[in-house]
Amino acid sequence: MPSADELKQRIEAALPGSTAEVSGPDGVHFEAVVTSAAFAGRSRIEQHRMVMDIFAGQLGGEIHALSLKTKTPS
Repeated sequence: MPSADELKQRIEAALPGSTAEVSGPDGVHFEAVVTSAAFAGRSRIEQHRMVMDIFAGQLGGEIHALSLKTKTPS
């Protein structure tokens, strides 16, 4: 099972220049706040899809749930 730190590292590696704050107290339900310039000009759905695609094949399995908040740098 992935840890919150592993999810953070994967997000930041897949979206260069981004920062992610990830928590997951039980190891299968995670919450993430992701800030990335790559989100600029994209809809919230597109932003979430960019992050969810990083974990394709794992969501609903070893990652039961991933709650997201996405934003662009201010």
